[in-house]
Amino acid sequence: MALTAAKHGGLKEADGSSNAGCRFSQTNQPPAAPSANGETPRINIPVLSFDCKNVTMGVLASTLASAPSAQGYFQGKPVVDRTGLQGSWDFSFRYTPKLPAAAQVAGESISMTEAMEKQLGLKLELSTVLTPVVAIDSVDEKPAPNPANLAEILPPAPTEFEVAVIKASSKNGPQPNTPGLQIQNGRFVAIDLTIRRLVQIAWGQTRPELLAGPHWMDDEHFDIIAKAPSEVAIGDLDNPSARSSPLNIDALRPMLRALLISRFKIEFHMEDRLLNAMTLTAPNPKLTKAGPSERTKWSEGTAGADPKNAKNAYSTFGRLVTCQNVSMAQFVEMLPQIAGGYVQSEVRNNTGLEGGWDFAFSFSPLGLLNQQAGNRDPGEVSDPNGAISLQEALMKQLGLKLDTEKRPVPVLVIDKIEKTPTEN
Repeated sequence: MALTAAKHGGLKEADGSSNAGCRFSQTNQPPAAPSANGETPRINIPVLSFDCKNVTMGVLASTLASAPSAQGYFQGKPVVDRTGLQGSWDFSFRYTPKLPAAAQVAGESISMTEAMEKQLGLKLELSTVLTPVVAIDSVDEKPAPNPANLAEILPPAPTEFEVAVIKASSKNGPQPNTPGLQIQNGRFVAIDLTIRRLVQIAWGQTRPELLAGPHWMDDEHFDIIAKAPSEVAIGDLDNPSARSSPLNIDALRPMLRALLISRFKIEFHMEDRLLNAMTLTAPNPKLTKAGPSERTKWSEGTAGADPKNAKNAYSTFGRLVTCQNVSMAQFVEMLPQIAGGYVQSEVRNNTGLEGGWDFAFSFSPLGLLNQQAGNRDPGEVSDPNGAISLQEALMKQLGLKLDTEKRPVPVLVIDKIEKTPTEN
């Protein structure tokens, strides 16, 4: 995608007094009321704000694709600056996210591209540019064995914060805390999180049923401010441009575990319990065998680009996913990322299909499906309004069946935990 400038009436030359950067925010319109005949309320479109200070056009181009709800506009394509505008600028524009054609919406909508052109005089156009590409000529699927003296070569990662403060959250102060988690600037900051949520983060538990412990863990809220060792931080924290560099959450988990175990006197064990889990089978596969030289990838498609194109045949459902040279073992690993609302646990591959495959499928986001169908179970059949679940889409479009079954799953069991942490 190329960013060009026909005019720049919405841009103001920066005077350098503000820190460089862009900020995103969202305004939710009031919920739509049911109509007089009892029809399903229309979905209210959120308004997204993109505000930038002291930013060059090059920075804007590199930032656009990461803006909220921008995936549908760029589909993974890079944006290059062809505006010819020099220097830094202050500007802001407002736009609304893309919604599927089948969705009933309330309020005026304006796409990101239309908003940029009308409000800033900047255009986004599909273009072809020369881009450096890494070409893998050959690769072994399995890596060579690690050296025998690995422990000597790589020292053990830090397992403790340099300093940490834990205190009970204050909910009655003049400025109530806003619950959240921030991992930046060399610090781990948790505000007003339950002890259950903190334990889930520390042990990497993504599903509530994978953690068993006292009921009061959902009631007690805490704030934590901790500083990670310097070797864990990314970038030079003395460099202003690197101060917002995130920390590796996987590197922080052992530190948070050690902190919680020490301060709350936690005792725990792991055990297998029968829980709901998903299995993918292929009763009637409708997939195309991939060429061995094709790159393995998945991407979002474009809604309604060409109804004659099989990859866009289901575009009105909202999410169009295209997979290239993807094995079924890789696909089950991708599913939680592709459709996290539907798939929140490990998926077992029982398709029996070998090799890589090309295929595309489309389904409705779980939130849209629930809004339009009155919070139906996601595994049920599609609603007359056109919404379709992931399970139904896989079955109808690909001949793949995603079932839920009971099977042993490792569960973290908290045997003992104190309600009050030890002193800081």
